[in-house]
Amino acid sequence: MKNLNVIIILIDGGRLDYVNTSNFYKNLNSQFSFINNSITYGPHTIAAMHATFSGCYGTRTGTNSYWSTYKFKKNQFKTITDYLHEKNYYTLCDIVNKLVIPEQNFDEFLIHDEEKDDLTIRHSNLLEKLKEKNNQGKNFFSFFQFSNIHTGIMNEVLKIYNNFSEDYFNNKDHNIQRYQKLFNKSESYLEKILEKINSLELEKNSLILIMSDHGISVGEKVGERAYGAFCYDYTLRTFAYIKFPTMTKCEINQQVRTIDFMPTILDILEIELDQKFKKLDGESLLPLLNGKNSTEKFAYSETGNPLNGTRPPEKPNTFSIRTSKWKFIYNEYNDSKELYDLEQDVYEKNNLAGTGNEIEEHLSQKLNEIRNVKH
Repeated sequence: MKNLNVIIILIDGGRLDYVNTSNFYKNLNSQFSFINNSITYGPHTIAAMHATFSGCYGTRTGTNSYWSTYKFKKNQFKTITDYLHEKNYYTLCDIVNKLVIPEQNFDEFLIHDEEKDDLTIRHSNLLEKLKEKNNQGKNFFSFFQFSNIHTGIMNEVLKIYNNFSEDYFNNKDHNIQRYQKLFNKSESYLEKILEKINSLELEKNSLILIMSDHGISVGEKVGERAYGAFCYDYTLRTFAYIKFPTMTKCEINQQVRTIDFMPTILDILEIELDQKFKKLDGESLLPLLNGKNSTEKFAYSETGNPLNGTRPPEKPNTFSIRTSKWKFIYNEYNDSKELYDLEQDVYEKNNLAGTGNEIEEHLSQKLNEIRNVKH
């Protein structure tokens, strides 16, 4: 469908398992198509969102770590913002830090104060402003980052504990309660923002995507008090809700990647890919949304484990590739390997690497292909 507004709402740090037990999020299934197994490229926001905006892995775009926003190859990789700005969309974002997403081609690139701003009020006011753009005959693209979960984790976990603090990992019940309280804020925020969208009648002419960039640890694995150190599913498996006029609601259980969202949006909007730029890693999910079969793709992720350091490394040192059944992890920093049967070992506790599983070599080869890709 042409001429739809695009509204992306990021629930920063939203965990899939909490969504699956939330009555509020469950009720969204009556309005949206639910994607319950989307795998993020990076278990931290910068790498994750640059990959989402470009439809490409950071192995190719240059943005593969906390420190590589400015290495994004904007002349080679076209973002969703670039495409829509080129189509005369008014483009606006409101984010917590200028490093989060590619900056180019936003008409308004807004930064909120995560400690002070009421994001429900702020984003509601911005929606009213964007509605005026519609009234003037102009479509818009907006990206809103709900950062309150991140802010709470930053203040209550990251500033207090390190990745090996015993008093953190020995108090998982308290960690769960802390995260649940923060997660509940996303429910209140989303409820009001969606009410605002409906009151402005923007749902009638908009594509709405609600997504998470990564999950957050509640103490599952010593060595990662929050996110960004490991490639385990509590941070890699995310969720998304999508809806647009004429869509038939569905639930997608098949493994997909967050890099698939950008080409999906372009496909829905009937915008052709620009052949002057590099080929995408992601693929449109529109066939799945239309109830058609689609072959499952490998999902690649990587991050930089700080180990005993106080800041992440400049380059990734932990790499993961997975199917819906198997995951292979290579830890470059100590040359160790991990293999998990995800169907039988949901919490990734039983490392099968080196036990003779044929899938290990296959996944290892595929991982190296993606890591070393140069095109």
